[in-house]
Amino acid sequence: MVNEVFSGSEAKMRRAVDAVRKELAGLRTGRATPAIVEHLRIDYYGTPTPLSQLAGISAPEARLLVIHPWDRQTLPIIEKAILKSDLGLHPINDGNIIRLPIPQLTEERRRELIKVVRRRMEEGRVSIRNVRRDAVDSLRELEKNKEIAEDERKRALERLQKLTDAFILEVEQIGRDKEAELLEV
Repeated sequence: MVNEVFSGSEAKMRRAVDAVRKELAGLRTGRATPAIVEHLRIDYYGTPTPLSQLAGISAPEARLLVIHPWDRQTLPIIEKAILKSDLGLHPINDGNIIRLPIPQLTEERRRELIKVVRRRMEEGRVSIRNVRRDAVDSLRELEKNKEIAEDERKRALERLQKLTDAFILEVEQIGRDKEAELLEV
């Protein structure tokens, strides 16, 4: 019973960490990476579709992204979606591909992005703590139903706290790495 609670909690915490990692990968750092735009939703024949499913995205240079749509008719739709997004990028459409030059980040924009990183880190920590809270409730319920003893619950709570601390440290490390990347000039 206790192991089931742990395995479920660990899986949920891992997903929370992965979500933070994925969100932070999408933040623009002045360096071109396909993760910056692949999450954008494009209205493709009335269906919001991720850009990564409509086009090939590559970074041939450090400050340039190239989007090569598989269907040429989607070029203007993709261009509009990039302009509407909060990325602050200006696409160059040549009729076959879209070039996205990545401008150098200003100091002010870097500070704003660091605030975003810290907010996402806090959301990740809260998500992990919520998983812990649910697991604690499950353990109390098991004890209440006499399926585990009190000392077993206490040992499980200590183990759960160590697991929670490890995942929170992982989120913080991901955030520190992203902050360092943002502060690079």
